[in-house]
This record gives sequence, structure tokens and C-alpha cells, in this order.
Amino acid sequence: MMNLNEIEKILSEKISQIASNEDPAHDFLHFKRVVTTAKALCKEENAKLEVVLPAAWLHDFVIIPKNDPRRSQASKLSAEAAVQFLKENHYPEKFFDEIAHAIMAHSYSANIETKTLEAKIVQDADRLDGLGAIGIARVFATSGLMKRIFYFEEDPFCESRPPDDSKFTIDHFYSKLFKTVETLKTPAGKIEGMKRLETMKTYLKNFKEEICF
Repeated sequence: MMNLNEIEKILSEKISQIASNEDPAHDFLHFKRVVTTAKALCKEENAKLEVVLPAAWLHDFVIIPKNDPRRSQASKLSAEAAVQFLKENHYPEKFFDEIAHAIMAHSYSANIETKTLEAKIVQDADRLDGLGAIGIARVFATSGLMKRIFYFEEDPFCESRPPDDSKFTIDHFYSKLFKTVETLKTPAGKIEGMKRLETMKTYLKNFKEEICF
């Protein structure tokens, strides 16, 4: 069996080939950040790196845009392709089921319960990348691609209306990002999530001061 450093090099090279710079929110650096966070959580929670590492690298192995009707199938397709890729590279089959589950369960749209610690870690690592300063950058990058305006002028912060992030970027904080913190599963992930929540709240406070100057 190859060591984890060797398999990580293979995984990193493969993802560098399929990650697209056309979507900055899901480029190669996104994968690297998720892996780095997953490793840290894995150490904190004493989980199996043999499962977490490949699942984190391959969590979006099949990339489907957020506005694509097949989006809910992305994590299932990624899990199937990931297992096949690992099999071709002689990764131990005893980890395949746990890796596949971690990949399938990480997704919001798939709505699959995380049944293992390793799945919770991969899910937390991916969701943490949508929070905090980097989360803010990713929100605006995605909104730019989808031609959404920054905010609804009459009520920018959804104080008297339900959020509609199909039209307004700032609404995504209220429709999803603030709620994401509540979905984090691991103790270490929750602590980091609360830090990133405060970063986003401070940003919106500053945003409000500037547009209401």
C-alpha cells in the first residue's frame, strides 16, 4: 500500500486537472482549503485520515453548476467516480464505503445524514469554506457568474421580506450562510464556524454603514 503522502500527490494532481478557474468559488484552491481544514478537524477529532483525506480531495470530483437541474446528484456521481479512481490507483478497498459515504453526505442538496465521524468532518470542512472572509469572497464570485445584483435597495438586509438569493447577493447570507453554522457537526468545526459567523456579521455591519452613509 502506498503511503498517504503518495496518494495525496496523486489526488492533488488529478484535481488540479479538473478544477476550473472559470468558477473561483470551486477552483483548485477551494479543494486545497477543504483538505487543509479537514486534516485539522481530523486531528482534533481523532478520526481516520485514510478516509478523510481522499474524501476531502474528491468531494466535488464531478463538478455540476449550482443552477444545473442535476445538482442534487453531484455528490452521488462524485462518490462513484472517486471510488473508481481510487480503485485504479490501488487504494485499499476496505475504505471505499466510508469514503463514498463521506463524499455523498457532504452535499447540502443531497440531504444525506452523516453517519460517521469522517463524513461529519468532510462536511464541516466543505461548509466552513463557505463561511467567514473566504465565504464572503466565494458568495460574490458566484453571484458575479450568475449575474445577481449586490442587494435590494429598498430592504438590503431582509428586515421586512423573505430573502431571495436568486436575485440578490446579500440575501444569501440570510437564506443560507448564517444557517450553515447551525449545521456543523464536529466540536472543532462548530468553534471555527462561530468565529467565521462573527466575521460575516461584522462585514454586513460595515456594508450597511457604507451604503447608508
